Amino acid sequence: MDASTEPVRYTVIDSPLGPVLVAGDAAGLRHISFLAGTAALQPGPEWTRDEAPLREALRQLCAYFAGALRHFELPLAPRGTEFQQRVWRALREIPYGETTSYGELARSIGRPSASRAVGAANGRNPLPIVVPCHRVIGSTGRLTGFAGGLHLKEGLLALEQAHAPQRPLQAALL
Repeated sequence: MDASTEPVRYTVIDSPLGPVLVAGDAAGLRHISFLAGTAALQPGPEWTRDEAPLREALRQLCAYFAGALRHFELPLAPRGTEFQQRVWRALREIPYGETTSYGELARSIGRPSASRAVGAANGRNPLPIVVPCHRVIGSTGRLTGFAGGLHLKEGLLALEQAHAPQRPLQAALL
């Protein structure tokens, strides 16, 4: 059986922001969805509830929610266009506890005039948290767009701020 016909396995875990669906197959992690969010993904009829193949992803997600993990090391298999994949790779470069704007993200992938397309790709990210689309904000610093709802984006950013290493004060401020 090739990876495209492998059965999808899923489970649901509790998080500080509500239940989270986690799904993957032999190729890697395919979906993370906040079930309390506005765009909650429901398991497909052909999916099988089985947490065994997802144990490492679950361990890392639980460590993230506890503030003990800042970078995920998991096989990922999100499906999307080449442009979306490029945006999703760039999202993984945004440091824990920090944010960037859609325009800055567009510039980082060499497409400075594509901030709207970057926003659309960001909104189609099937792996929030692991591919941290919540770290992208509007150019004015306001929270904008999150498939699960802004309350979840705000919650993820607050969680990271609470656990992010404190930056030392610059000498000029002392």
